[in-house]
Amino acid sequence: MQKPLLTATQAVEKIKSGMTVMIGGFMAAGSPHKILKALANSDICDLTIVCNDTAFPDKGIGLLIAAKKVKKVFVSHIGTNPMTIAQFNNKEIEVVFVPQGTLAEQVHCGGAGLGGFLTPTGLGTVVAEGKQIVTLDGKEYLLEKAIRGDVALLGATIGDTAGNLHYKGTTQNFNPLMAMACDTVIAELEELVPVGEILMENVHTPGIVVNFLVVSSE
Repeated sequence: MQKPLLTATQAVEKIKSGMTVMIGGFMAAGSPHKILKALANSDICDLTIVCNDTAFPDKGIGLLIAAKKVKKVFVSHIGTNPMTIAQFNNKEIEVVFVPQGTLAEQVHCGGAGLGGFLTPTGLGTVVAEGKQIVTLDGKEYLLEKAIRGDVALLGATIGDTAGNLHYKGTTQNFNPLMAMACDTVIAELEELVPVGEILMENVHTPGIVVNFLVVSSE
Protein backbone atom coordinates (compact mmCIF):
# COMPACT_ATOMS: atom_id res chain seq x y z
CA MET A 1 0.00 0.00 0.00
CA GLN A 2 1.47 3.35 -1.03
CA LYS A 3 1.84 5.83 1.81
CA PRO A 4 0.66 9.44 1.37
CA LEU A 5 3.43 11.93 0.61
CA LEU A 6 3.24 15.17 2.56
CA THR A 7 5.16 18.41 2.63
CA ALA A 8 6.72 19.34 5.96
CA THR A 9 3.93 21.88 6.49
CA GLN A 10 1.28 19.25 5.85
CA ALA A 11 3.02 16.90 8.27
CA VAL A 12 2.91 19.54 10.99
CA GLU A 13 -0.85 19.84 10.46
CA LYS A 14 -1.15 16.32 11.88
CA ILE A 15 0.13 17.65 15.22
CA LYS A 16 -2.00 19.61 17.67
CA SER A 17 -1.03 21.74 20.66
CA GLY A 18 -0.77 19.70 23.85
CA MET A 19 0.09 16.43 22.12
CA THR A 20 2.84 14.02 23.16
CA VAL A 21 5.36 13.74 20.34
CA MET A 22 8.19 11.21 20.14
CA ILE A 23 11.14 12.43 18.09
CA GLY A 24 14.02 10.29 16.86
CA GLY A 25 17.61 11.43 16.93
CA PHE A 26 20.83 11.47 18.94
CA MET A 27 22.46 14.91 18.99
CA ALA A 28 20.20 15.60 15.98
CA ALA A 29 21.58 12.62 14.01
CA GLY A 30 18.55 10.74 12.74
CA SER A 31 16.14 13.60 13.43
CA PRO A 32 13.55 14.82 10.89
CA HIS A 33 15.11 18.25 10.37
CA LYS A 34 12.69 19.64 7.81
CA ILE A 35 9.62 18.73 9.84
CA LEU A 36 11.15 20.11 13.03
CA LYS A 37 11.89 23.42 11.33
CA ALA A 38 8.29 23.65 10.11
CA LEU A 39 6.99 22.73 13.57
CA ALA A 40 9.16 25.39 15.19
CA ASN A 41 7.69 27.98 12.81
CA SER A 42 4.09 26.92 13.46
CA ASP A 43 1.55 28.10 16.04
CA ILE A 44 1.61 24.74 17.83
CA CYS A 45 2.66 24.86 21.48
CA ASP A 46 2.51 23.12 24.88
CA LEU A 47 4.01 19.92 23.51
CA THR A 48 5.27 17.02 25.58
CA ILE A 49 8.36 15.66 23.85
CA VAL A 50 9.92 12.23 24.32
CA CYS A 51 13.49 12.15 22.97
CA ASN A 52 17.02 11.07 23.80
CA ASP A 53 18.31 14.65 24.10
CA THR A 54 17.40 18.20 23.12
CA ALA A 55 20.26 18.51 20.61
CA PHE A 56 21.53 22.06 20.04
CA PRO A 57 19.79 25.47 20.01
CA ASP A 58 20.01 25.72 16.22
CA LYS A 59 19.54 22.08 15.25
CA GLY A 60 17.08 19.21 15.62
CA ILE A 61 14.79 19.19 18.65
CA GLY A 62 16.64 22.26 19.88
CA LEU A 63 14.64 24.35 17.40
CA LEU A 64 11.47 23.51 19.33
CA ILE A 65 13.13 24.48 22.61
CA ALA A 66 14.33 27.79 21.16
CA ALA A 67 10.84 28.53 19.85
CA LYS A 68 9.35 27.62 23.27
CA LYS A 69 7.02 25.00 21.86
CA VAL A 70 7.73 22.48 24.63
CA LYS A 71 6.12 22.40 28.08
CA LYS A 72 7.54 19.02 29.17
CA VAL A 73 10.30 16.74 27.96
CA PHE A 74 11.27 13.16 28.83
CA VAL A 75 14.98 13.03 28.11
CA SER A 76 18.30 11.40 28.99
CA HIS A 77 20.34 14.60 28.96
CA ILE A 78 20.15 18.29 28.08
CA GLY A 79 23.80 19.27 28.43
CA THR A 80 24.35 20.19 24.78
CA ASN A 81 21.54 22.75 24.75
CA PRO A 82 21.99 25.78 27.04
CA MET A 83 18.48 26.98 26.12
CA THR A 84 16.95 23.86 27.66
CA ILE A 85 19.02 24.38 30.79
CA ALA A 86 17.97 28.04 31.04
CA GLN A 87 14.27 27.26 30.55
CA PHE A 88 14.51 24.46 33.11
CA ASN A 89 16.15 26.75 35.67
CA ASN A 90 13.54 29.44 34.99
CA LYS A 91 10.72 26.86 35.39
CA GLU A 92 9.55 27.48 31.83
CA ILE A 93 9.84 23.80 30.95
CA GLU A 94 9.45 20.60 32.93
CA VAL A 95 12.32 18.16 32.40
CA VAL A 96 11.91 14.51 33.37
CA PHE A 97 15.41 13.02 33.43
CA VAL A 98 15.44 9.31 32.58
CA PRO A 99 18.45 6.97 32.29
CA GLN A 100 18.96 6.29 28.60
CA GLY A 101 18.40 2.54 28.75
CA THR A 102 15.32 3.01 30.90
CA LEU A 103 13.88 5.54 28.43
CA ALA A 104 14.46 3.17 25.52
CA GLU A 105 12.74 0.32 27.35
CA GLN A 106 9.80 2.52 28.39
CA VAL A 107 9.22 3.36 24.74
CA HIS A 108 9.69 -0.29 23.76
CA CYS A 109 7.06 -1.34 26.31
CA GLY A 110 4.71 1.30 24.93
CA GLY A 111 5.07 -0.20 21.47
CA ALA A 112 4.81 -3.80 22.65
CA GLY A 113 1.61 -3.29 24.59
CA LEU A 114 3.27 -3.83 27.98
CA GLY A 115 2.44 -1.81 31.07
CA GLY A 116 6.04 -1.38 32.13
CA PHE A 117 9.10 -3.24 33.40
CA LEU A 118 11.29 -3.74 36.47
CA THR A 119 14.82 -2.33 36.69
CA PRO A 120 17.38 -1.74 39.46
CA THR A 121 18.66 1.36 37.65
CA GLY A 122 17.95 4.47 39.69
CA LEU A 123 17.38 2.81 43.06
CA GLY A 124 18.53 5.06 45.87
CA THR A 125 18.63 8.14 43.64
CA VAL A 126 16.24 10.95 42.68
CA VAL A 127 15.14 8.74 39.76
CA ALA A 128 13.27 6.57 42.28
CA GLU A 129 11.29 9.42 43.84
CA GLY A 130 7.55 8.77 43.66
CA LYS A 131 7.95 5.40 41.95
CA GLN A 132 6.80 1.99 43.10
CA ILE A 133 9.50 -0.37 44.36
CA VAL A 134 8.87 -4.07 43.74
CA THR A 135 10.71 -6.87 45.55
CA LEU A 136 11.30 -9.95 43.41
CA ASP A 137 13.33 -12.95 44.56
CA GLY A 138 14.73 -10.87 47.38
CA LYS A 139 15.90 -8.02 45.13
CA GLU A 140 14.39 -4.56 44.80
CA TYR A 141 13.45 -3.02 41.46
CA LEU A 142 11.81 0.16 40.28
CA LEU A 143 8.60 -0.21 38.32
CA GLU A 144 9.05 1.95 35.23
CA LYS A 145 5.85 2.51 33.28
CA ALA A 146 5.51 2.34 29.50
CA ILE A 147 5.44 5.55 27.45
CA ARG A 148 3.30 6.09 24.37
CA GLY A 149 2.89 9.14 22.18
CA ASP A 150 0.34 10.68 19.86
CA VAL A 151 2.75 11.29 16.97
CA ALA A 152 6.21 9.95 16.15
CA LEU A 153 8.53 12.04 13.97
CA LEU A 154 11.30 9.93 12.44
CA GLY A 155 14.34 10.71 10.33
CA ALA A 156 15.18 7.90 7.88
CA THR A 157 17.92 7.61 5.29
CA ILE A 158 15.89 5.66 2.73
CA GLY A 159 12.20 4.81 2.53
CA ASP A 160 10.13 3.10 -0.10
CA THR A 161 6.68 4.09 -1.26
CA ALA A 162 5.10 1.52 1.09
CA GLY A 163 6.75 3.17 4.09
CA ASN A 164 9.51 0.64 4.80
CA LEU A 165 12.43 2.52 6.33
CA HIS A 166 16.20 2.11 6.49
CA TYR A 167 18.46 4.16 8.79
CA LYS A 168 22.13 4.50 7.94
CA GLY A 169 24.59 3.87 10.75
CA THR A 170 23.85 5.46 14.11
CA THR A 171 20.88 7.44 12.75
CA GLN A 172 18.85 4.35 13.67
CA ASN A 173 19.04 5.17 17.42
CA PHE A 174 15.54 5.66 18.91
CA ASN A 175 13.65 5.80 15.60
CA PRO A 176 12.49 2.14 15.33
CA LEU A 177 11.32 2.09 18.95
CA MET A 178 9.31 5.29 18.61
CA ALA A 179 7.72 4.08 15.39
CA MET A 180 6.02 1.32 17.40
CA ALA A 181 4.84 3.47 20.31
CA CYS A 182 2.72 6.17 18.65
CA ASP A 183 -0.74 6.40 17.12
CA THR A 184 0.51 8.32 14.07
CA VAL A 185 3.97 7.89 12.52
CA ILE A 186 5.49 10.41 10.11
CA ALA A 187 8.86 9.64 8.53
CA GLU A 188 11.10 12.17 6.84
CA LEU A 189 13.28 10.55 4.17
CA GLU A 190 16.50 11.58 2.50
CA GLU A 191 15.65 9.31 -0.43
CA LEU A 192 12.40 7.76 -1.67
CA VAL A 193 12.68 4.53 -3.66
CA PRO A 194 10.23 2.01 -5.19
CA VAL A 195 9.12 -1.03 -3.21
CA GLY A 196 11.75 -3.75 -3.48
CA GLU A 197 14.75 -1.42 -3.58
CA ILE A 198 15.41 -1.94 0.14
CA LEU A 199 16.52 -5.49 0.89
CA MET A 200 14.24 -7.16 3.43
CA GLU A 201 17.07 -7.60 5.92
CA ASN A 202 17.81 -3.86 5.71
CA VAL A 203 14.31 -2.76 6.69
CA HIS A 204 14.56 -1.33 10.21
CA THR A 205 10.98 -0.04 10.43
CA PRO A 206 8.23 -1.89 8.53
CA GLY A 207 5.82 0.16 6.48
CA ILE A 208 2.81 -1.26 8.31
CA VAL A 209 3.44 1.12 11.23
CA VAL A 210 4.22 4.21 9.11
CA ASN A 211 1.35 6.52 8.15
CA PHE A 212 2.91 9.40 6.21
CA LEU A 213 6.14 10.22 4.35
CA VAL A 214 7.98 13.50 3.83
CA VAL A 215 10.92 13.70 1.41
CA SER A 216 13.47 16.15 2.79
CA SER A 217 14.77 17.19 -0.65
CA GLU A 218 11.33 18.29 -1.90
